[in-house]
Amino acid sequence: MPYATITGWGKCMPPAIMTNDDLATFLDTSDEWIFSRTGMRERRISHVDVDELAYVAAARAIACAGLEPNDIDGIIFGTTTPTTLAPNCASYVQKKLGNESAAAMDLNSACCSFLFALSNAASLIRNNVMKKVVVIGGEKLSWALDWHNRGVSVLFGDGAGAVVIEATEEPIGVLSSKMGCYGEVRETLAITNFGSGFDRTLDTYSRISWDFEGQEIFKRATRGMVLATEEALARADMPIADIDVVVPHQANLRIIDAVAKRLKVPMEKVMVNVERYANTSAATIPVALCEAVEQGLIKPGANVAIPAFGAGLTWGAAIVKWGDRVTPLAETDVELEPCDKTALELIQPYL
Repeated sequence: MPYATITGWGKCMPPAIMTNDDLATFLDTSDEWIFSRTGMRERRISHVDVDELAYVAAARAIACAGLEPNDIDGIIFGTTTPTTLAPNCASYVQKKLGNESAAAMDLNSACCSFLFALSNAASLIRNNVMKKVVVIGGEKLSWALDWHNRGVSVLFGDGAGAVVIEATEEPIGVLSSKMGCYGEVRETLAITNFGSGFDRTLDTYSRISWDFEGQEIFKRATRGMVLATEEALARADMPIADIDVVVPHQANLRIIDAVAKRLKVPMEKVMVNVERYANTSAATIPVALCEAVEQGLIKPGANVAIPAFGAGLTWGAAIVKWGDRVTPLAETDVELEPCDKTALELIQPYL
């Protein structure tokens, strides 16, 4: 049975930056208030749809792996904010890449979407259904936010990241995973009035709101991420002491710190970029993986733990043994179209 190893990685962060001071121009908040509670200083606001962010990230990951688009036989796109429901966003990525026949599917498990997509892609490879898969996590949460809700709007941002995983006979790549859900408390983190349960005769966007019970989310998130990591480690027959790097979902710094302490992992082994991007939901892990490689935190042969949680309340973790390469085999000239607006100008229609 083949293994599924990561051979390419790429990210796409939109250029418009919204700082905490920008938020304070229309919210009763401040840089100190936000940073002390979340560890966040700024976030990105996208001027394009999420499927375009995903396309750029995927193109960069494919180039990094030294592959051509038609080498890919599967595209799995994890997102909570798809541009379209039918057709799915993965088919947009396939078309833009110029790929002729790859299976294309979207997956929604909120902030766990990338992790769940990675686990599913690895299973498809191990069962000889596919050989080379692009796994994407991307969001345009700026569209769905209630920007006047201070408890929510300061937490989230836009972006996308992707990895290529390939079949290999070497015992590397996605070694194990564990996925779960605390469905009994699914209402503690919910985007309301968003979906087919909503009255379509009403003005949809103006009525989108968020339910966000911070204390319950914190408790369940830390429990789920730690439990999943421990179970995934047991399935990989690996002690926590053998983990070189933890790349967690970047929900906020308090949750990341709590998970590291409960796992007894020092923070110098934990990848953190929430200060610059805030919570980009499904995009946080692939973007953090890219930056962990770029910054030299992930080295050849590193054992990587990847825990996450999301609305639902979904939770999970994967254990990945990195291969022997931490530099791209090639690059692409694919870029986002230019942005001529500031972040505040981009969200103005939503205010």
